[in-house]
Amino acid sequence: MQGRDERSLGELFSELAQDTSTLVRQEMTLAKTEISQKASRVGKDVGFLAAGGAVAYAGLLAIIAGIIVLLGQAIPMWLSALLVGLVVAGVGYFLVRRGLDALKREDLAPRQTIETLKEDQQWAKDQTR
Repeated sequence: MQGRDERSLGELFSELAQDTSTLVRQEMTLAKTEISQKASRVGKDVGFLAAGGAVAYAGLLAIIAGIIVLLGQAIPMWLSALLVGLVVAGVGYFLVRRGLDALKREDLAPRQTIETLKEDQQWAKDQTR
C-alpha cells in the first residue's frame, strides 16, 4: 500500500469523494432514525389528544345522563344538565390542552444530525488542507 505522501492528487480526491459519500449515507441514516424517534413521541402526544376527546365525549354522555336525573330532583332539569355539561367539558378541555401543550413543546428538528453535519463540514475542510 502506498504511503500517504506517495498518493497522487487524483487518488486523494477519489478517496475524499468516497469518504464523503459514505459520510452522507451515514448522516441520512442518522436523520431517519432521529426523526423516527421524534415521530414516536409525537404519536404519544396525539394519543393524549385522542384519549382526551374520547373521555370528554364518553363523560358527556354518561355523566349527563346519570347526574341530570339525580340533580333534576333538587333543581330544574335544564339547570342540572347545564351544570353537568360544564364540568365534563372542563375535564375534556384540560386533557386536550395537555396534549396540545406537549405537542408545542416537542422539538422536531433532528438536532443530533445537525450537530454531526457541522462536525462533518469541519472534517471536510480539514481534509482539503
